[in-house]
Amino acid sequence: MIRSVVALGGPPGSGKSTAGRLVADALGLSYRSAGERFREEARRRGLDLAAFGRYAEQHPEVDQELDRAMQELARPGVLLDGRLQGILCRRHGIPVIAVVVTASEAERARRVAARDGQSVEAAARAIVAREASERARYARYYGIDPDREPADLTVDSTREPAEEVARTIVEFVRRHDRQGEP
Repeated sequence: MIRSVVALGGPPGSGKSTAGRLVADALGLSYRSAGERFREEARRRGLDLAAFGRYAEQHPEVDQELDRAMQELARPGVLLDGRLQGILCRRHGIPVIAVVVTASEAERARRVAARDGQSVEAAARAIVAREASERARYARYYGIDPDREPADLTVDSTREPAEEVARTIVEFVRRHDRQGEP
C-alpha cells in the first residue's frame, strides 16, 4: 500500500479526474473527488455549477465543509481529487504526494465543452468564471493561491492521453513511496 495520501489538483478540464480514477485503480487506492461532492451539493440545491459557485462566494461554509470532509478522508490508501487537497494536507501535516495535472486553456475548454454538451466558447467563459470564483474564495477563506503552491509532480495533459498521464503519475508515486518521500 502507498504510505502517503495521493492528491491530484489542477484547473477545470485538465484531466485530473480522468487520470485520478486510472491512478487509483492502478495503485489500489480509494478515489474521492471534491468536484463530485461540490456538483452533488449544487444539484441538491437545484443550482448549476456557476450559480452554486456564486453562492459559495457569499457562504464560506460551503467550501469549508467540503474541504473538512475531504480532509477527514486523507489517509494512506486514498487518492483525493481536488484543487486544494494536496495543499491542505501539507498544511495539516499529513504526508502527501501532491500532483498537479495541467493542460492548455484551449484544450481544457474543448474537454469541458465535450463533457458538458456546450460550445467551446461557452465552456471557455465558464472556466474563466469558475477559476476566478475559486481563486477569490481560496484566497479569502484560506490565504491560498493554488497556482503558486509547489507540487511534487506537474503533468501537462494537453497532448497526452489520460492513460499516459496516469502512467507517469503511477510511476512517480511508486518511486517516491519506495524512497520514503514525498
